[in-house]
Amino acid sequence: MSATSSPTPEASRPRPTTAGVVIPHQPKWHQRLVAWLVVACIRAVACTLRYRWDDRFGVFRGTPSRPMIFCFWHNRLALCIVPYWHYLGTGNLMPGMAALVSASKDGGFLSGVLERCGVEPVRGSSSRRGARAMLELTTWADRGYSVSITPDGPRGPCYEVQDGVLSLAQLTGLPIVPYSCNLGWKFRLNSWDQFQIPLPFSRCDMLFAQPITVPREATDAEREALRQSLAASLRAITRD
Repeated sequence: MSATSSPTPEASRPRPTTAGVVIPHQPKWHQRLVAWLVVACIRAVACTLRYRWDDRFGVFRGTPSRPMIFCFWHNRLALCIVPYWHYLGTGNLMPGMAALVSASKDGGFLSGVLERCGVEPVRGSSSRRGARAMLELTTWADRGYSVSITPDGPRGPCYEVQDGVLSLAQLTGLPIVPYSCNLGWKFRLNSWDQFQIPLPFSRCDMLFAQPITVPREATDAEREALRQSLAASLRAITRD
């Protein structure tokens, strides 16, 4: 996709073209280099962690009949790829994973990280390119891909579920799987979500809550009740 007008030097952030289309920032060469280093670090640290998997609802048991929407808090992004790697390692096959990523510059860097991990980044958020991103996610789901979303991203409030994940579940019919990872040793950034960076040899609890399905004919009131239920489920398996 290209803009209807030539880019100018002052175009320092995504902006709408004359057609109202937001062009997401693409990762630059140096961002791709840093992304490669970040993925290498994630793999190295992930290998040292002492995992405890709490999969009481059987998310990883057997071969799934359909894809899922994995839903986790934004400050757990550093280890969001580990369940995907684990899932593939158990012998369960899936076409792949798509993830919703902001259209901002930070999102451009994150998309480079995800690409290195074998995940398809879909650029958009509630404030930028949201409708287009929803359409792209639905297309990936139709191809059999699972989807991952941070319901409180990209700008918060922290631990508050926004409506986008409910809309996607209602459109696709896919179940939402609440997921969280709780670290024993970690470093927290001074950011809006207190982003967590795992420290080597930490204990890491991977927890999956009961999947939530949003009926296609759900009313606004029913969706709101499901949104609150999803938020409560995620908070219940989150320990800071």
